[in-house]
Amino acid sequence: MSSLFLISVLISLGTSIGIVQAGNPNYRDALAKSILFFQGQRSGKLPSGAAQQITWRSNSGLSDGQLAKVDLTGGYYDGGDNVKFNFPMAFTATMLSWGSLEYSKKMEPQLTNTRAAIRWSANYLLKCARATPDRLYVGIGDPNVDHECWERPEDMDTARTVYWVSPSNPGSDVAGETAAALAAASMVFRRVDLKYSKLLLRTAKKVFQFAIQYKGAYSDSLGSAVCPFYCSYSGYMDELLWGAAWLLRATNDVFYFNFLKSLGAGDSPDIFSWDNKFAGAYVLLSRRAVLNNDKNFDSYKQQAEQFMCRILPNSPSSSTQYTKGGLIFKLPESNLQYVTSITFLLTTYSKYMSATKHRFNCGNLVVNSSTLRNIAKRQVDYILGVNPLNMSYMVGYGPRYPKRIHHRGSSLPSLASHPKTIGCKAGFQPFFYSSNPNPNLLVGAVVGGPNQNDGFPDDRTDYSHSEPATYINGAIVGPLAYFANLN
Repeated sequence: MSSLFLISVLISLGTSIGIVQAGNPNYRDALAKSILFFQGQRSGKLPSGAAQQITWRSNSGLSDGQLAKVDLTGGYYDGGDNVKFNFPMAFTATMLSWGSLEYSKKMEPQLTNTRAAIRWSANYLLKCARATPDRLYVGIGDPNVDHECWERPEDMDTARTVYWVSPSNPGSDVAGETAAALAAASMVFRRVDLKYSKLLLRTAKKVFQFAIQYKGAYSDSLGSAVCPFYCSYSGYMDELLWGAAWLLRATNDVFYFNFLKSLGAGDSPDIFSWDNKFAGAYVLLSRRAVLNNDKNFDSYKQQAEQFMCRILPNSPSSSTQYTKGGLIFKLPESNLQYVTSITFLLTTYSKYMSATKHRFNCGNLVVNSSTLRNIAKRQVDYILGVNPLNMSYMVGYGPRYPKRIHHRGSSLPSLASHPKTIGCKAGFQPFFYSSNPNPNLLVGAVVGGPNQNDGFPDDRTDYSHSEPATYINGAIVGPLAYFANLN
């Protein structure tokens, strides 16, 4: 297939036939689809009509919370399973909100859909934070039991176990991230729904107070309910930094600035993810230093730039591997989650630098805004098909994309085509182990991605490469909006 001229028949959902040229993908189309993906991950009672365009999905998880005598319906399934893990879900919400705040003017006409995606998770996080005093609910569904099944979310017959943190079983990491998500979302809705915005911010403050008053890692409190799936490997100091940074941006309250100072020097990462938030917090806090020349935030600017130096391939302090095809490669499992998150930081810091013509040095390498922008564009373009396989890693985008993604709802026939229940084990044969393409297209889903040799088997059983996740998409929305409108 020629990499110069790729003809993409854009699938239904109201998009027209378009032509995608390698090196110059259709970012607007990819942006629309990246947001549409979240409709396929919804749990709870689904809306009707145009508000639910992924029509092969139906209501699910309608009893969530009943085991704790509370209503915890809604939210998102994190990836291809039927569990609601709040730690990565809250990070997804934070990243969607950050993207909306940085790129709202560039998101039209997708801003309404982006806000709907943020609200779907924020509504659920509000329930989790407000349902019971001195408890923050942090997950629904036993992952160990769920992962023994291959069934549609609409057919779930496993126990919807409810998990929470409390003063005696703390979770500063998940509480800090939840506070960040609610604070970030409060700013998204400030001009369009002030009452809702105030509720989000009020709740964010309470949840963050809980995080700092009862310190501890939620992995220690919940054990196998969250490990090894979403263990807090980096500890909880990064979430306290991240949560305080978001609350400072949302409130401008000196309390959060003083709290940030009390945390002291943080880690020096070369990664950014649902687990490790240090780099994200540095970029978020550096905004005041770069845009407003606020010296109080210079240390965060330095940390942000040191992070960039660890990412850039020509930097003397680079600790980042790239594939031959030009993709950032951090870890073998679901590598694109790191690519999209790091790319978000590259575009956002580039945007700050461009506004003030700021530059910095990585040793003898002079870095300007276009340096970061070019690396970011290479990553986005790679994901959208400008790579050695000429394959888009976003489902439904371009002429060639993953057809056998590791996703229960996508790989099993819909209720409309197969009304009879498919039990826990019944989905493995003939569906999970089938070599046939998935019957339902999870439009916009970005999968775990290729291996370090730019190879991709498109195998449903290979979850580390073929499973999509909310946090992969949550981070790519901002960069797609940036490039869709870059003059």
